[in-house]
Amino acid sequence: MDVEDKSKKEIDAPENNKSYAGIPEAEFVEDVDAFMAKPENNGSVEKVLKWLDENHSKYKFMEYNLVNKRRRLREQIPDLENSLEMIKKLQDEKNNSQDMETRFVLSDQVYAKATITPTDRVCLWLGANVMLEYTLNDAQELLTKNIQAAKKNLGYVEHDLDFLRDQFTTTEVNMARVYNWDVKRRQTTKAQ
Repeated sequence: MDVEDKSKKEIDAPENNKSYAGIPEAEFVEDVDAFMAKPENNGSVEKVLKWLDENHSKYKFMEYNLVNKRRRLREQIPDLENSLEMIKKLQDEKNNSQDMETRFVLSDQVYAKATITPTDRVCLWLGANVMLEYTLNDAQELLTKNIQAAKKNLGYVEHDLDFLRDQFTTTEVNMARVYNWDVKRRQTTKAQ
């Protein structure tokens, strides 16, 4: 990430370093005695540990989804950039009287040769089995916007993954503190 992208990411960051996706923040348990004395906890260590473990599992599920989204975006951006590069090549060649020979991807590692006559129109796959015809300028504008949006979304996902790592750590520390509190309480009870 270059300096310009990093500063832009910091400007766009949500207030108080929270999540873009609305991921709930794990609250650090500073005073375990006061936390365990709360009416909803009722001093039940098993109940609190189960609740913390459920939250940890939820964070893991969110991480799994965000990692998949990051992977899709990382695959999508080069594809969009390659399409934009091809649009620029077609724009350069549209006033040429000669046909252009190229190769295009049929599937992974399978390419086909094609002869393209000069044109000022192109068809783009939009997803969900939808293809639309655009002028070269409109296609270039659309692809540029899509690349910018994908990079912005990738930045949001990266930010949320960092936020999630902090929530994992906080939740794990809370679990350890509650467990240790219980061990200490049992030892004190045994000693009496």
